[in-house]
Amino acid sequence: MSDNHSTIISKVWNFCNTLKDDGVSYGDYLEQLTYLLFLKMADEYSKPPYNRTLPIPKENNWESLSSKKGAELETHYTILLRELGKQKGILGQIFTKSQNKIQDPAKLSRLIDLIDKENWSEMSADVKSVIYEGLLEKNAEDTKSGAGQYFTPRSLIKVIVECIRPEPKKTIADPACGTGGFILASYDYLINNYSLDKSQKQFLKFKTFYGNEIVANTRRLCLMNLFLHNIGDIDSENFISPADSLIADTGERYDYVMTNPPFGKKSCMTFTNEEGEQEKETLTYNRQDFWATTSNKQLNFVQHIRTMLNTTGKAAVVVPDNVLFEGGAGETVRKKLLETTDLHTILRLPTGIFYAQGVKANVIFFDAKPASKEPWTREVWFYDYRTNIHHTLKKNPLKFEDLKEFIKCYCPENRFVRKETYDNEKNCEGRWRKFSYDEIVSRDKTSLDIFWLKDKSLTDLDNLPDPEELAEEIVENLEAGIEKFKIIISSLKKNNN
Repeated sequence: MSDNHSTIISKVWNFCNTLKDDGVSYGDYLEQLTYLLFLKMADEYSKPPYNRTLPIPKENNWESLSSKKGAELETHYTILLRELGKQKGILGQIFTKSQNKIQDPAKLSRLIDLIDKENWSEMSADVKSVIYEGLLEKNAEDTKSGAGQYFTPRSLIKVIVECIRPEPKKTIADPACGTGGFILASYDYLINNYSLDKSQKQFLKFKTFYGNEIVANTRRLCLMNLFLHNIGDIDSENFISPADSLIADTGERYDYVMTNPPFGKKSCMTFTNEEGEQEKETLTYNRQDFWATTSNKQLNFVQHIRTMLNTTGKAAVVVPDNVLFEGGAGETVRKKLLETTDLHTILRLPTGIFYAQGVKANVIFFDAKPASKEPWTREVWFYDYRTNIHHTLKKNPLKFEDLKEFIKCYCPENRFVRKETYDNEKNCEGRWRKFSYDEIVSRDKTSLDIFWLKDKSLTDLDNLPDPEELAEEIVENLEAGIEKFKIIISSLKKNNN
């Protein structure tokens, strides 16, 4: 990256720190940056050498904004956001429900000048994405904003994509795409691992990716993130739907589905009651293609993803522990998944890697199969990257290198030649082990919540993590507990009413 590009990145980031003193959060700054960058790049594309006709009204384009100052600028910017939100296509999607969050006209003018001085369309996708992805991660770290639930660690996403190994001219979907992490990692993998011809490049840019994101602000950030990575175009069709993907089967089928559905056990709809207070109502999806009717959001996503795959499709889904052991609908879903797909791999993840606190999660990998009288799953391979593993977001975040052994064990080039690992030094089983279909269905509730390694913290005090790590883990668990109590209190209030 050139010194000039490093300077631009530094300017954009530093201005965010200036605005924070005025109470403008990373999320608010990101939104304003999204609006202004889009308008500036549209302005650049409308001029030589591009000369493209774009659907932005002249009275609300970049030049109309950059020519004003002070109170006039603030008034015009507010009107501009409202009017562009009424437009069709990707333009309207990016400006949906947009608001001006920078109340100081002088600082708004300064941000516009900062963007106006650069030619963004000439920058490489790498440079633009470094700026934007960096701010997305900073926003996710801000626990007060709640943005962390839409941000999956990029190191984990890269590991998943390395295992799935998507191929050119095949479709990739994420029914809960957040800011677009899985889409971007898949795009990078295809660009870096294949010499694509013109037809493949066109397919990659316009026909490969599909997603759903119901939160307007998050969808806006996703659209801009994809656009800055050279996926889609200003005047192309919008392939990130605002619809709730669980509502119905659209009939579309995909070659790959990679996703981290939002944390939280139940699907809820927020509404305002007669007293003006916000309440949540539990949603249950009644779909004929689902094996079980349940309000458990995670189980619904697993069922939906199985429906989304074509007969040779592959899926990788981040799920919380309850999906692996919960009875009732959970047991039904696990049994059906084992029977109708090849559920071949489960990666057990440690706590301390997600921005949502105290999450115990896993990645399940399964391949779709045609109808059969016999179960498709013969054996499930488990990689235990939780027992005796300690990660924290600040001191010891998860890195791609941490899971290189898992990728090697997964054997993406040919997963049918896998071998269990054995720790010769400790004379015990390693982290990679398989369990047969018969062993799993004979377990109580067909539980996939399987561990076999000894937890050293329970037997060896010398192997306890550092006090700081323990303290951070305690804080994470307490915060997670507080969030659960808030949900219980909200539910009790609703029942009393």
